[in-house]
Amino acid sequence: MQSSPLVSAVIPVYNGERYLAEAIESVLAQDYRPVELIVVDDGSTDGSGDIARSYPLVRYIRQTNRGVSVARNAGIAAGRGEFIAFLDADDVWTPDKLTVQMEYLLTHPEVGFSFARQRFLFEQGIGAPPWFPQELLARDHVGFMPSTLVVRKAVFERAGGFDTALRRGEDTEWLLRAGDCGIQMGIVQETLLLRRVHSGNVSLMKPPDYRLLLSLLKQSIDRRKERGND
Repeated sequence: MQSSPLVSAVIPVYNGERYLAEAIESVLAQDYRPVELIVVDDGSTDGSGDIARSYPLVRYIRQTNRGVSVARNAGIAAGRGEFIAFLDADDVWTPDKLTVQMEYLLTHPEVGFSFARQRFLFEQGIGAPPWFPQELLARDHVGFMPSTLVVRKAVFERAGGFDTALRRGEDTEWLLRAGDCGIQMGIVQETLLLRRVHSGNVSLMKPPDYRLLLSLLKQSIDRRKERGND
């Protein structure tokens, strides 16, 4: 009987000791096998490294503080799996997360990567900012973010990794670039991620940077024009 392909799960962390253990344990609790777990410590000054090293099944990589894109790219490079999955250090996977998405990807070989639905998990005393779309709070929704993402590793060889020049919007930039390469995206409709909302959330607690988004969209349009002229 053919064995299932290896998935490399990558958790980038920077001073995430408060939540890291729960994130690690949600990967170790997956009902899919085989999985290797790589924690990339982006120069934490708290106890994140001690927490990661306390788990024998974790492959621990430490780097100087260079940002989440560099950390994710380091995890991709270190991963031995045919598939790469990501989990932010403050988020939690459901136990069937990889089983559901891997079944989808293995039965849809034309799809290069897939997202899934997510549910917000609010810390006590934390509410959504007033600018935040209320419809996203009322129901589970597709999370176009790394913590729901499972990718064939070959996709990174074709589209490249995350843009290390960006400190925000790097996931959006990668998604646009992968699409511009003609890589097909899939969406799994099950809710497979609990996305924690707390005061330190950079992407959730700050208003969207529309100037950055417009810049990324223009880059995408320019890439598509270049492809059309080839």
